[in-house]
Amino acid sequence: MGIGIADIIDILMVATLLYVIYRLMKASGSINMFIGILIFISVGIVVSQVLKMRLLGSIFEKLLSVGVIALLIIFQEEVRRFFITLGSQKRFGFISRIFKSRMRQANNGNAEIMAIVKACVNMGKGKVGALIVLEKELPLNDIIDTGDIIDAQISTRLIENIFFKNSPLHDGAMIVSRNRIKAAACLLPVSHDLSIPKHLGLRHRAALGISQESDSISIIVSEETGGISVACKGEFKLNMSSEQLEEYLTNNYCND
Repeated sequence: MGIGIADIIDILMVATLLYVIYRLMKASGSINMFIGILIFISVGIVVSQVLKMRLLGSIFEKLLSVGVIALLIIFQEEVRRFFITLGSQKRFGFISRIFKSRMRQANNGNAEIMAIVKACVNMGKGKVGALIVLEKELPLNDIIDTGDIIDAQISTRLIENIFFKNSPLHDGAMIVSRNRIKAAACLLPVSHDLSIPKHLGLRHRAALGISQESDSISIIVSEETGGISVACKGEFKLNMSSEQLEEYLTNNYCND
């Protein structure tokens, strides 16, 4: 029996699903569990389909059916983020237009990016700590609600005033949404990833935490060194120059 088009599509869809699950597990620090689940499923397939062990195969099938429910309970936040992300992606925009009367405005904020870069450079020189989160496709409404709403145009002076050491808003993160400063003093989830270098402080851990739970870009200005770093997709880019920061944001935020 040959392989048809439907079989190829079936294989590609399964491979895509496994890759998406792998990315979710990696971002949440559960990659070892993902590998363990794959091994368990592979053993179950070999036992039931290849070796034809009916009793043991039946046990594996029962465990898998119960295990799916257990995994949904354990990873309910990751599953929730997955479906939110799925519905928010631009590549599915043609579906969204059917159900929504308006779409999110395209990112054309090159002037805003320059204002953010300039503010970060100035704060770095003065060793003023800062944490700026740029919202992309995945909404950060829950994070915004933890802070003080500002909803103002992006400007270098406003950013520097927010993170001024005596400002009541300097602790926490500033959220930029749709090319506007949406809120400040927001609370972020802190990453407990053991691979984070020991010399990085709470701001960096918070920046990595939100990057693991969303598609946002976080910019960190170190209060100790004045260095500028970026956290995105669960990874750091440390000690960036102003040119590197501008190029990164232009490529990954403005034109995303």
